[in-house]
Amino acid sequence: MGVRGWTLRQRVVTLLVIVAVLLVGLAGGAVAVAAKNRTHIDAILNRTGPLRVQAQEVQNALLDQENAVRGFAVSGDPADLAPYDAGRARERDLVASMQRLLGDYPGIREGLRGVEERAEAWRQAVAVPVITTTEQSGTAAGQALITDQARQRFDEVRTSLDNLQLEIFEVRQQSAEDVRRTSNLLVVLLITALAVVVIAGSMLLVSLDKMVIRPLTGLADQVREVAEGDYRHGITGDGPPEFVRLADDVDAMRRKIAKDLDEVREARERIEWVNSQLQKQAEELTRSNRDLEQFAYVASHDLQEPLRKVASFCQLLQRRYAGQLDERADQYIAFAVDGAQRMQRLINDLLAFSRIGRLTTGFTEVDMNKVMGDVAGQTEAARQYADAELTWGEMPVIRGEEPLLTNLLANLVSNSIKFRRPDVPPKVHVSARLVGDEWEISCQDNGIGIEPEFADKIFVIFQRLHAKDAYPGTGIGLAIVKKIVEYHGGRVWVDTGTEVGTAIRFTLPALPEDVEAAAAAAQHEAAGDGDGPETGDGPATGDDDEPTAAGAGAPEQAGGPDTADAPDGPDRAPGGGRTGDMRETVG
Repeated sequence: MGVRGWTLRQRVVTLLVIVAVLLVGLAGGAVAVAAKNRTHIDAILNRTGPLRVQAQEVQNALLDQENAVRGFAVSGDPADLAPYDAGRARERDLVASMQRLLGDYPGIREGLRGVEERAEAWRQAVAVPVITTTEQSGTAAGQALITDQARQRFDEVRTSLDNLQLEIFEVRQQSAEDVRRTSNLLVVLLITALAVVVIAGSMLLVSLDKMVIRPLTGLADQVREVAEGDYRHGITGDGPPEFVRLADDVDAMRRKIAKDLDEVREARERIEWVNSQLQKQAEELTRSNRDLEQFAYVASHDLQEPLRKVASFCQLLQRRYAGQLDERADQYIAFAVDGAQRMQRLINDLLAFSRIGRLTTGFTEVDMNKVMGDVAGQTEAARQYADAELTWGEMPVIRGEEPLLTNLLANLVSNSIKFRRPDVPPKVHVSARLVGDEWEISCQDNGIGIEPEFADKIFVIFQRLHAKDAYPGTGIGLAIVKKIVEYHGGRVWVDTGTEVGTAIRFTLPALPEDVEAAAAAAQHEAAGDGDGPETGDGPATGDDDEPTAAGAGAPEQAGGPDTADAPDGPDRAPGGGRTGDMRETVG
C-alpha cells in the first residue's frame, strides 16, 4: 500500500512521530550543550576567577616579604620582620588553595611551581642571608647584601608571577570563548527546534487543508445539493480512505432517502386517491344523513298519521263491537290495537335515539341533585304502582345537557322498577363517587339481576330476552342510555359482582375544581392534617350516604321511559365475578 492509500490517522501519526524524533534529538543535543556551557561557566566563576585573584594575593604576599626584609636591614628592629613571617604563611595558604583548583590546568600548575621555586630561591639567596647578617653584624652589613643582583632575583620572581597571571588569563579567556561557543550552539539548537515546530505545523496545516478541509468542503457541497432537493445527485469522495468511506455511506443514505421518498410519493398519491374516495364517501354520508333526517321527519310526522288512524279506528272497532262479534274477532281487534300502539312507541323511541347528539342545546353545568328530583317526578306513577322506593346520595355538578342526563337516569330508574322480583317492593339507590378525574355514578336495585353471560349485550338496540307480554318495552331504552353516556365522554357497564339485584354504573368527566379539591383532601389525609372526605368538596359516596328518598305514594304519572330488553356488554366494565341466584333482564 502506497502513501496515497494511507489513512488520515496514519499520515498524522507519521508526521507527529518524525517531529517528535527531531525534537527529542534536538532536546538531547541542547541538554548536552547546556551541560558543557555550565561546565565552562563554572570554570570561569569557580576556578579561573579565584585563581587570578589568589595569584595577585600571592604577589602581594611576596612583596610584603621583600619589603619586610629591606625594612629590617635598615632598622634592625625584629618587629619589622612580622610582615615577612605573615607573608610566608599567607603565601603557603594561597598556594595550597590554588593547587586544589588546578586539576585541569597543567600550564597554570607549572607556572605556580616556577613562582614557588623562584620565590624560595630568592629567600635562600637574599632574604635569609640579609636577616641573618643584620641580626649578627648589624644593619650596615645587612644593607651591604641588598645589591643589584638581589634585586634581579626578586625581579625573576615578579616575572614568574606575571607569567602565571598571563597563563591564568589565557585559560580564563579560553573558558569564556567556550561559554560563548556553547551558548551560540544552544541558541542554534533552540532556533532549529522552533523551525522544526513551525515547519511541522505548516506541513500539518497544508496536509489538513489538502486531506481534510478540501475533501470535506467538496463533500459538504455535494450534500448541500442533495439537501436542496436533488436526490438523484450522486455523492463521491476523495482524500484519505476514511473520507471515501464516509462519502460512500452518505451516498448510500442518499439512495435510501431517494427510495423512501419515491415510496412516500407513491403513498401520498395513494393517500390522495383514498382521500378523494373518502371525500366522495363523506359526501355520500352527508346525503345519507339528509335522507335519515328526512326519514326521521317522515317517521315523526307522516308515519304517525296513518298509525294514529289505524290505532284510532281499531280502538273504535274494539269499543263498538266488543262482545257483538265472536271471541276470535275481539282477539284480532286487540292484536291490531296493540300492534299499532307498539309501532307508535317504537317510532318515537327511534326518533329520540337518532336525535341524541344531533339536536343539541350545548353543555352547561348541571346539578345532578336537581336532575334526580326531576327523575323522581317522572317515575312517580311507576313507583306508586310498584310500591317502589327511590333514594339517592349527594350528587355532583356535571357539565352536560340536562334533558339528556334526566332521560339517562329516568331510563335506569324505570328499568330497576320494571324488572323487580315478585312480592318484593323495589328499592333503587343512586350514588356517585369521584374516581380519578371522573364521576362514577351507580344505579343499584334489588331486582331480578342480570346473568353474566348477557352482560356484554345489555346495551344493544332492539334485543330482548323476555317476551313483550312478560316485560313491556321497545328494547331501545338502554341503547339510549349508552349513547347519552358516550355523548358526554363517559362509559357505561353492568357490575356483575353485585350479589343481589343489578348495579349499572357509568362515568362522566368531573369538573377541574372537583378533581383539585379531591387531590388536596388526599394530600391532607396522607399528611395527617385532618379527616376530610376522600373526594374533597364533592358529594360523599358509598352505601353509608344519607339518602334522599322519593316515597312510593306519589300520584301516578303516565308514560314513563321505555327500556331495552336485551343486554348489551359495557365498553369497559371494571371488576368481574358472578352475582346471586336472582338475575335481572332489562327490557
